[in-house]
Amino acid sequence: MFGMIKNSLFGSTEETEYKLLSSETKDGVSYEVRRYDAGRYAAISSEGRSFDQVTAELVRKLLMYIGGTNDQGEAMGTAAPITITVFPRDDGVMSRRLVVGIRIPMAYQRSPPAPSDSAIRIEERPGMTVYALQFGGFAGETEYRAEALRLTRTLGETAPYQRKQYFCCSYDVPIKPYGRRNEVWFLQEEP
Repeated sequence: MFGMIKNSLFGSTEETEYKLLSSETKDGVSYEVRRYDAGRYAAISSEGRSFDQVTAELVRKLLMYIGGTNDQGEAMGTAAPITITVFPRDDGVMSRRLVVGIRIPMAYQRSPPAPSDSAIRIEERPGMTVYALQFGGFAGETEYRAEALRLTRTLGETAPYQRKQYFCCSYDVPIKPYGRRNEVWFLQEEP
């Protein structure tokens, strides 16, 4: 636990790099289109509990993993953003299934330490292009749903993105009181 706290407070934060493809503004809403490279992520899944009930617990487990709770006892530094893949129902409400992930820092991409927690898996995620909408404050299910709806309305019906899932992203440690950065990402359909 101490390693996770030390890592979060004093470690360097490595933000996942991306290529900005475009910045758009439509009806007063600004968003970006970005391309992320493939990479390894630590991920953990949950079913049966709501977004707000389970995200803090799962994020803590991932932060403990990169903070040194792994087979090498290696504190890898902090990575951002933490991505939470959600699967909305037709009415926009999030289902009780989600996947929380954090990109393994670059120095460990080739050979990441094995997690001590058997619920955490290391997975290879393909490159992706996303529509990204940024917002501030503390974000839970209500805020992410509202921002996803705002991005849905902004993009309209013809934009080529996946509607069965989207990403809720947080860039800040849970104890940061202000200046917080959150994003909603819609995964662009690949041609």
